[in-house]
Amino acid sequence: MITSVLVANRGEIACRIARTCRELGIRTVAVHSDADANALHARTADTAVRLPGAAPADTYLRGDLIVKAALAAGADAVHPGYGFLSENAGFARAVRDAGLVWIGPPPEAIEAMASKTRAKELMGIEPLREVTEADLPVLVKAAAGGGGRGMRVVRRLADLDGELAAARAEAASAFGDGEVFTEPYVEGGRHVEVQVLADTHGTVWALGTRDCSLQRRHQKVIEEAPAPGLPARLTEELHALAVRAARAVSYVGAGTVEFLVAGGRAHFLEMNTRLQVEHPVTEAVFGVDLVAEQIRVAEGHALDPGPPAARGHAVEARLYAEDPARQWAPQTGRLHRLAVPDGVRLDTGYTGGDDIGVHYDPLLAKVVAHAPTRAEAVRKLASALDRAQIHGPVTNRDLLVRSLRHEEFAAARMDTGFYDRHLPGLTTPATDPHAPLAAALADAHGRSRFGGWRNLASQPQTKRYAVAGEEHEVRYRHTREGLAADGVRVVHADAGLVILDVDGVRRRFEVSRYGDRVYVGATALTALPRFPDPATEHAPGSLLAPMPGTVVRIAEGLTEGTPVEAGQPLLWLEAMKMQHRITAPATGTVSALHVVPGQQVEPGALLAVVEEDTPRGRGAVPDARPPHGHDRPPTTRTLPTT
Repeated sequence: MITSVLVANRGEIACRIARTCRELGIRTVAVHSDADANALHARTADTAVRLPGAAPADTYLRGDLIVKAALAAGADAVHPGYGFLSENAGFARAVRDAGLVWIGPPPEAIEAMASKTRAKELMGIEPLREVTEADLPVLVKAAAGGGGRGMRVVRRLADLDGELAAARAEAASAFGDGEVFTEPYVEGGRHVEVQVLADTHGTVWALGTRDCSLQRRHQKVIEEAPAPGLPARLTEELHALAVRAARAVSYVGAGTVEFLVAGGRAHFLEMNTRLQVEHPVTEAVFGVDLVAEQIRVAEGHALDPGPPAARGHAVEARLYAEDPARQWAPQTGRLHRLAVPDGVRLDTGYTGGDDIGVHYDPLLAKVVAHAPTRAEAVRKLASALDRAQIHGPVTNRDLLVRSLRHEEFAAARMDTGFYDRHLPGLTTPATDPHAPLAAALADAHGRSRFGGWRNLASQPQTKRYAVAGEEHEVRYRHTREGLAADGVRVVHADAGLVILDVDGVRRRFEVSRYGDRVYVGATALTALPRFPDPATEHAPGSLLAPMPGTVVRIAEGLTEGTPVEAGQPLLWLEAMKMQHRITAPATGTVSALHVVPGQQVEPGALLAVVEEDTPRGRGAVPDARPPHGHDRPPTTRTLPTT
């Protein structure tokens, strides 16, 4: 019997595995990098072992250190989670050679399927050896790992070499393996996968299908089970292919076989020899705990002859610390609060007060809803996300809510090109027009009091807030009865709650403030000083770092004085295991270059300046504003984006 498990991972999956272990009476051992010393998974485990360093290559990818940690902490088994070393056959062997139980498939099965090129050959599919114009578009893909890293769509033959080099670098950084390959890119298809579970006695379960078509950068965003709208014949074919793949490598444990479904046909993509991020939707539909089953299988127990019956529908949304409107740029900083309403499942590696760093994947949490029907599950999940309190860095929460409520998704007509078609509409700011006023009233509560001798109300007060890149100015007054504002009736106002009567409709606004950052419901605002600070202004054409990261590459030959075209890549930042291109904002000349390869930068750091060929409005008249007074109209202006 397993009594103590070392979880060779971090974040939400480490916390999720530990939760099941505690329910089974199994002690847990966490490993953590220096950056994760105070992370939730390290704080809540029974024992934690430090892996010196911060980069994955020095910590979570060091199998030798992890095996040593397991032995030192007295663990008798290792669970790899997903990512990192979960599909590394050498690590699996090292665990076994150390006398520990490996909670995963045999190393031979990992070797056969972990390399996507070998997996395709095993299934009778040959990857492209050479790429011609007739083959385009093609997908460049990392042979090891997953999560969309080391993956590029190539539509022009001239771009192939550059994208191959970028994919190799990203794959090597994320997985320690820079091997990549190319395959035909099937557009307009759905990403459908089958969960398998196998024991050491020859039983293989196919636990239904999942649809994971909503993806950004080839990484899944929303997943559901079962995959909606599939003909029974196709579902049976997918199950059969998945079982065939598992039996072909004598698979043991939990795994997933992935397909692209297009034109009524299933195209094999790969087999992931590990637990998937989206496994909770299968758990909800089949009423099983896949981690518990993995442990039981590792202990030698036999599965029942067939899986339990499926019931209902489940949908999962991945909550990322990223800005979808800015090319999915990862976000970092303090997560002040993360609270999701009851009735849905929350898998997370963070709690309020935790810091989101630059070194790892920006996944904050997974939110899962289960209901008798798909429509009910989707509605339940969208409502929970809409009402969640997420105070901290920018997240994709609004995108998730809008995606779930989009008519194409509601009708189950989505495919992997969903965000290519709909991203602009899904990321258009939709600020609650009364949020700035509610923030101002909450802040003003208790600031002024009138003595009994005073008969005159105060002069109107003004406050300025930045919301979704725009500046908003609001006015309010202190009166004998309390706070007041034009166009609404202030029913109640204190530091945490404002109630306004708007045209006879009473609306509640919950308000939280952390320094100059204010949250009014789902709207995030930044309190601005009364007068702008000239020191914060940047020259037109300034390129600012959108995130903390490392400058890994500068375009060949790029120096001060180099002419550039609008949209031309100038330099590359690496953050959270992904490379991000910084492009020229306009056609012009590089007038300043402030960074070199290897340099670490903070958000807002000036990277370079591109001077346009035709400068726009350099001699603009300064903003002339009337003095503060009750007749001053509210103003809204767009703030410069960075």
